[in-house]
Amino acid sequence: MSGQHISRQEFPDDFIFGAATSSYQIEGTKLGTAGPSHWDDFAKRGGTVNNSNGDIACAHYEKWPEDLDLIKNAGMTAYRFSTAWPRIQPEGKGKPLTDGLDFYDKVIDGCLARGLEPHLTLYHWELPLALSEKGGWQTGDTAKYFADFAAIIAGRYGDRLSSIATINEPWCVAWLSHFLGHHAPGLTSLEAGVKSMHNILLAHGLGMEAIRNECDVNAGIVLNMEFGAIDSDKDEDIRARDLFDGIYNRWFIDAIFKGTYPDNVMEYFAPHMPEGWQEDMKAISQPIDWLGLNYYTRNFISDDGTGVFPFAKSHKGDLPKTSMNWEIYPEGLEFFLNRISAEYSKDIPIYVTENGMAWHDNVIDGNVEDDLRCEFFQVHLEAVKSAIENGVNVKGYFAWSLLDNFEWAFGYEERFGIVHVDFETQERTPKKSYYMLQNMLTS
Repeated sequence: MSGQHISRQEFPDDFIFGAATSSYQIEGTKLGTAGPSHWDDFAKRGGTVNNSNGDIACAHYEKWPEDLDLIKNAGMTAYRFSTAWPRIQPEGKGKPLTDGLDFYDKVIDGCLARGLEPHLTLYHWELPLALSEKGGWQTGDTAKYFADFAAIIAGRYGDRLSSIATINEPWCVAWLSHFLGHHAPGLTSLEAGVKSMHNILLAHGLGMEAIRNECDVNAGIVLNMEFGAIDSDKDEDIRARDLFDGIYNRWFIDAIFKGTYPDNVMEYFAPHMPEGWQEDMKAISQPIDWLGLNYYTRNFISDDGTGVFPFAKSHKGDLPKTSMNWEIYPEGLEFFLNRISAEYSKDIPIYVTENGMAWHDNVIDGNVEDDLRCEFFQVHLEAVKSAIENGVNVKGYFAWSLLDNFEWAFGYEERFGIVHVDFETQERTPKKSYYMLQNMLTS
């Protein structure tokens, strides 16, 4: 991995650079008024490292002005953040809480006062526990409640936002959480996984309709994609890789842009699909204004020898790895940007809504020397630039993440931030990667 120093001038004038966060990971659910989410329950049940949770996190609920200043001072012009559904509707339905609505008013107005574009994500994995206990994403009812939530948010803030995303990373919401069991609610059921894979897209579709009814704002969705490599020409390995690609990458984008699901996946999913799912495809495939892409890594996929769907096991390549053992492979980002443009839409504006790396950073003499992260950003920005030169309509890049934060099942062990957070004192220390980006954007 060798990153050259890329400059702001190498990107189009209207290309935006920003930083991204999510509500549960930074706000602190015990600050202000918020109901419990299924992540609180998952942590209590031992689903996270040290049973850690988002009770305090980065105390962003109190420190948001300082955090917005960090974004502005980095020379960035955009902030991607999410709303906490349990902070607005503790039960997932009913009258919204004034405290929660007022908090996001302050954040949005704070962005605008600093010249930052507010890019809001409605759902970044924070399902009210009351809805989770009634079936969560396994039921279409949750999608309908989500549409009500979307209407509240769009009606309140839509005229001040640069964009709204309905869902962040539906693969994680559904498959990672209901079939693989790694995230809340921690299920390992094929039926639960399949139903959730459809219902999270139904939530997107109904959410889009609710947004359109409330305001005129750029509305889209954020998909995460992972490069499935292969180092074999065996038929069974190719089948496993193609199923991995179908489930992880093509399931969601095929539904949104083509109104269909991948045939090779449906061969196994069909018996578990919600009744009448076909009737939902029109809402799911309605036009979006933009697409967000989150990209981090690749895995080599091969047949696992079990004869049981989805037949796959994964292993790493020989490239440098992050502290989470994720291989650093910027070519995958360029591949997906080109693939979206070539296979789905040449014109759709694409934003790289998350890209970053975990490392076990330490503050030494007031500094954090995260050289590998600096290089990570350089080579991935080179990949974005190359895609733009190839004619892909990439309009922005958001570093993940602004702050070290609650990293879901990994608790506070993994640090993705360009700003170090001392979780005892809440002191913020910009890292070398922060200053590298600042220099790039302001020089």
